[in-house]
Order: sequence, then C-alpha cells, then structure tokens
Amino acid sequence: MSTTTLSPSSPVSSGEMPVLDTARAEEVGRRHAAINEFLRSAGFDGLLIQDPTNYAWLTCGGDNSRRGNAAEPVAAILVTPEARVVLCNNVDSGQIFDRDLMGLGFLLKERPWTEDLTVLRLDVCRGRKIVSDRPFLGIEQGLADLRPLRQQLGSREVQQLRDLGREVAHAIEATARNFEAGATEAEIAGHLAHRLLKRQIQPASLQVMADAQGWRYRHWAYGTDRVERHCVISAIGRRHGLHAGATRTVCIGAPSDELQKVHRLATLVQATGIYFSQPGWTMEETWKRVARIYEKFDVPDEWRCAEQAEIIGYSPSEMPVLPHSQQPFQAGTAVFWHPSVRSSLVGDTVLVAEGGCEILTPSQNWPVISVKVKGATVERPSLLIREMV
Repeated sequence: MSTTTLSPSSPVSSGEMPVLDTARAEEVGRRHAAINEFLRSAGFDGLLIQDPTNYAWLTCGGDNSRRGNAAEPVAAILVTPEARVVLCNNVDSGQIFDRDLMGLGFLLKERPWTEDLTVLRLDVCRGRKIVSDRPFLGIEQGLADLRPLRQQLGSREVQQLRDLGREVAHAIEATARNFEAGATEAEIAGHLAHRLLKRQIQPASLQVMADAQGWRYRHWAYGTDRVERHCVISAIGRRHGLHAGATRTVCIGAPSDELQKVHRLATLVQATGIYFSQPGWTMEETWKRVARIYEKFDVPDEWRCAEQAEIIGYSPSEMPVLPHSQQPFQAGTAVFWHPSVRSSLVGDTVLVAEGGCEILTPSQNWPVISVKVKGATVERPSLLIREMV
C-alpha cells in the first residue's frame, strides 16, 4: 500500500482557511479599550494576561491552553495602550495565529521552544509598570481582577451560549436515554464526553451519580458503581471560551416516593431561584426567597450541603451566589442554578434579562414538571422513567 506525504508548506484548501470575522475583530477592539481604561485609572503601563479565562475573553473565544489543559497556558498577551502582543514559542505561534487570531490585530513575540517562556515575559515587562492576572515572578504590583469585565455578555456571546447550552442539554439527555442499565458511572461519563467532544465542546465538569450517590458526596464525579435504579447526570461544557451547565435525572423503572419528593423540592428551589434572578435584585434578596422554600418543606439546612448557583461565563464559576452577597444580578449575565436535596440534583443555565430569565439549556423530548412561583407557571425538567429490561 502506497502513501502520499504532503509537505507542511503545501497550501491548505479554502475550506480550511478561517474567514475574517469583522464583528469579532471590532469586539476585541472594544475589550482592548476597556482594558486601557482600567490601566489608565489604576496607573499601569500594561496588563499581562496569562489566565485562560481572560485570554478567551479578550480574544472572544481564543484558547491559550494545550489540549484543553488550562493549568499550563502556552501563550500570554501583553496589553498596552498601543498594542496587544501574543507571547509564545515557535511551535504554537502558527496555530494560534492561523486558526485562532487571524485578522484580530494581535502582534507576535516568539522564542524557540527550547527557551523558557518565563524569560520572554520578563523581558517584555522589564522597565514598565505591569500588572498581571496571575502571580508572576518579577511583577509585584498586585493582581488584576477582570471578572467585572467578563461577566457582562454581548449579543454574540449570548448566541454562542444559546447554541452551547442547547447542545450540552441534548448530550446529557441523549446519554440518559441510551445508556444500558447496569452500566458504571465511568462508562456513562465516557458516553457523555463523546457526545460533547464530537460537537467540539470541552467537558469542564462531568458528574454521574448512581443510586443516591449524590446524597453522600455532592461533588462526586464518577466511579465504578453501577446504575441499578436511578442516575443523576450533570455536565458543564466549554466552547469558544464560554461555559454552560445542565443536569438531568433518569430512573430505571418506577421512581421511589422519596426520589419523587426530593426531586420535586429541588425543582421548586431551582424554579424559585430562576424566577427571582431579576436585574437589580441583590443575591441576598433572591437567596431569601430560596431559603424560604427549604424552610417551608422542613429541610432548612439542606442548602448548607452544597453550592446553589453561580454566575457562569468564561469561567465555570465567575462568582458564587451567596446568602449575604450585595452583588446585584445584571441583565446580560448567565447563572447556573443547581440546587440539590439529598439524592436529587437539578441544574440549568439561564440568562438574566429584563423580561424574565431565558433558559439556555432547554429540554428536548424530555418530561417536564410545572411549578408555580408567584402565580407564574415555570416548566422544569422532570424525571425520565425508562422501562426495566
């Protein structure tokens, strides 16, 4: 059998060449201007961006991690009032510019892969008053917190989240409908990861909890336990730097009275949180409504077992929703509400809007439960019941 080898210098096909995205380029310019305002007000000459969340935000979806490993970014960006310069090695620069940053106005400083990139970063910062978004040797002016800039989503990002949320929910629900009874949590997580990855969604978090596993360990990921009666499947997926999360529960055969009870309560808590995530309301005001549901149903301390919600976006947790937080909800931010009650966990990502929250992870071909909140009917995912075989 013969093989044909193409030279790396061979031209790529037109289908492989990225098209210049003028809207994205304009948005990058606006974000550069916002950073410039921050630098001016804080008295800095530049900002060194290393954190993958900030890199993705500034570049409107770029990725400075290798194979999704956010712990080891392969590129940084030095932002000054005049320029934004990508700092990386010669191995990664081609892919970063050809596939990720073409036409967006970034400059490049690269070094051979044999040299420590720390030296390059120190070189470009020397003699300037630079602030960094991560601790960095030689920069002692403190850390820049860009979360306030990241959390407000533009129309482009909202549409990307709608697409992402819909596909994350679809992957979870398809996995719930199709795994074999008796499969292990890890096997189900593998099926879910496959469905996400083939849509170019990076799994940021996967949870598969068999037969009340979540009652013991609210942050359980997955293991070797087999699903015999019911299963909670949850995921947070990342694409274009943005995150969306969802959770669904499936039963093999009729659910127990206890499972139906706690699932309905968790659903009522979630629907309350979603309904009262209103622009201008502080997190404390919304939290009080949520806490009343727990108290009303005689589980006043259940919320202490795990987090209830967080602002989600370029980070899976931009900001937690806390009982006494005076942070107001803002229109154009996304919230992942995922309350749990004993063995039940529910979860969906919503967009805070003036006319009421928009569900970004809608169910498709899935049973629903109707919940009344202040006279309004809120439909939420119910338990999927599969026949025993």
